[in-house]
Amino acid sequence: MSEAQIETPQAPAKPSRAYANYVLAVLVLVYVFNFIDRQILSILAEDLKADLGLTDASIGFLYGTAFAVFYAIFGIPLGRLADVWVRKSLISIGLFFWSAMTALSGTAGSFGSLAAYRIGVGIGESSASPAAFSMLGDYFPPRLRATAVSIYSSGVYIGSGIGIFLGGLIVDNWNESFPDRAQAPFGLVGWQAAFFAVGIPGLLMSLWVWTLREPVRGASEGIVNKKTPPVSPVPFLLKEMAAVLPGFALINLVRLGGSAAVVRNLAIGGACALGAWGLIVLLGTPAQWIALAIGLYSFFSWLQGLAYTDRPAFTMIYKSRAIVYGMVGFAWLAFVGYGIGFWAPPYFQRVHGVSASQAGTILGLSAAIGGWLGVSLGGIFSDLLRQRHPKARPWMGIVTALLSIPSGYLLVTAESVNTAYVANFFFQLLSPMWIGSAVALSNELVMPRMRASASAFYILAVTFIGLALGPYTIGQISDRLSVSGRGSGDALASALLASLLAYGLAIAFLFLSSRSVVDEEENRLARAEAAGEGV
Repeated sequence: MSEAQIETPQAPAKPSRAYANYVLAVLVLVYVFNFIDRQILSILAEDLKADLGLTDASIGFLYGTAFAVFYAIFGIPLGRLADVWVRKSLISIGLFFWSAMTALSGTAGSFGSLAAYRIGVGIGESSASPAAFSMLGDYFPPRLRATAVSIYSSGVYIGSGIGIFLGGLIVDNWNESFPDRAQAPFGLVGWQAAFFAVGIPGLLMSLWVWTLREPVRGASEGIVNKKTPPVSPVPFLLKEMAAVLPGFALINLVRLGGSAAVVRNLAIGGACALGAWGLIVLLGTPAQWIALAIGLYSFFSWLQGLAYTDRPAFTMIYKSRAIVYGMVGFAWLAFVGYGIGFWAPPYFQRVHGVSASQAGTILGLSAAIGGWLGVSLGGIFSDLLRQRHPKARPWMGIVTALLSIPSGYLLVTAESVNTAYVANFFFQLLSPMWIGSAVALSNELVMPRMRASASAFYILAVTFIGLALGPYTIGQISDRLSVSGRGSGDALASALLASLLAYGLAIAFLFLSSRSVVDEEENRLARAEAAGEGV
């Protein structure tokens, strides 16, 4: 069956290009705020270590795992909500919440309280991208989709750059102006003032997002699913949350699948617990592995429930070799990108002796300009290549890995600080060129109503492997090398070099994805109908 055969007699009107571009611009700003609030922790790391008595591993945990696990867990039900509710409203509410949590991070007085606020930031930010990817899929046709997604994703690098720049500028100037904390406004130190400065503006931005128009699902392709009744967001979200949270998920599975589902779920839970115990014995840092085990168990519990409640979506996403292998491969690219992106400012401070403001200015501009240019060009190249070959999306990821290795190596090994800065710029330019391809791959192999759920899986893979493991693993290696007698700068440099090995895993998984993508895309509608989808 062709797509023309499932087009309705009165296909939904396609949105104007001008308004689509306006929405894209607003969503880019949302993503900028998303990553300002996330990345600022990097440039504040040295001050947080001194004030709160933290280690490299605990800093990596705060930036990565504490944020990532809850970002991933809540991203699943919020992604599902984005498939059935008003997406622009969901983004607006989430932006307000995570901005408030960022501002409250400035009140943290301990590792525990800062971890709690970082968890809140993760929960709030999990609302944005699945809904945004879904909206962009309806505002832009397939031939422009990777380009639109890449432009949206450039907010990652603009926001990261601004976060590093502002954080360094604020913390150095504040501490210089108020060396005596008792004389500072409200008794704040520099890192606390920085959290307030970047969190509060997002509260106002959320009101702007609320004014956007919601697009018709499938409008960009003239494809619509059979009409379904509107849902009430709160009951729907609570139901989806019950399928994710440990304990509630088990009750939910009793209702859906009976004893067989419960036995499988308990086996999954036991495997996650056993794996966490083994890693704690081997590596220590219980919080890291307990949190990651809870996140994985929650995901697999939700996945079990999805197989009962939405078999077509489960089949189209999680039985697609191209999607599963592709998302894991792209996630290993993120492992390196998140890891080096987070630890670069502390590395320059330790190894090259630069100040937080200097590192923030140069590295921030590199991330903002290089990252924006790289992710945008990557999407454009992917769309151009896609017109010639259907394997373009995974191939773009492989090319990204191969191009990024030399600049990543030179960044860490250069003796001259200026050479290292130049290498960092090229790494920021080349390493994100895969992002548009990853989202486009997940969206092109499913039906329009499933795009937010497919995007949530992409975000989950990138979050668990890239964000939860990348910064933490580098921090853990750095700590262990420091304990063995290496200097803190030398230890961190060796850990950064070791992270480049993850590119090999990325290439392997993306190659496996490329072997299935052609067949799965050509048979998308047939696969949907075979799974029980009404089209």
